[in-house]
Amino acid sequence: MSTNKKIDVVAAIIEHSSEILAVQRGPSKFAYLTGKFEFPGGKIEAGETPEQALLREIKEELLLDIKILHEFVTVRHEYPDFKVTMQCFRCTTQERSLTLTEHTEQQWLPIAGLPSLDWAPADMPVVDKLVATASP
Repeated sequence: MSTNKKIDVVAAIIEHSSEILAVQRGPSKFAYLTGKFEFPGGKIEAGETPEQALLREIKEELLLDIKILHEFVTVRHEYPDFKVTMQCFRCTTQERSLTLTEHTEQQWLPIAGLPSLDWAPADMPVVDKLVATASP
């Protein structure tokens, strides 16, 4: 069953002390996303810029303040039930402690450690690009 539902989302690649934050999804209405790791973020609401949406989502999901540095990559991925366009931004935070309001687990990892996690498919190209651009 294919659908044409398209979702525009933003995601934060949050760095602190040379490590990147990965968060794990809880139970999802789409079983293929349950338990997968992802970069935190969410849907862009009407009237929001991607940057505004990202700051809001990170505050809602992690109770964390971030500073957006620059856009890193835009990923388009087709899941079985929907299509997603995900704008990813490199970000920093001064605060490592956060509160998970929607996710079940968090991990701070060096870039080289990111591929060890079970990522959501749309997040894999972001991991690949991070690893490629971090290599000497």
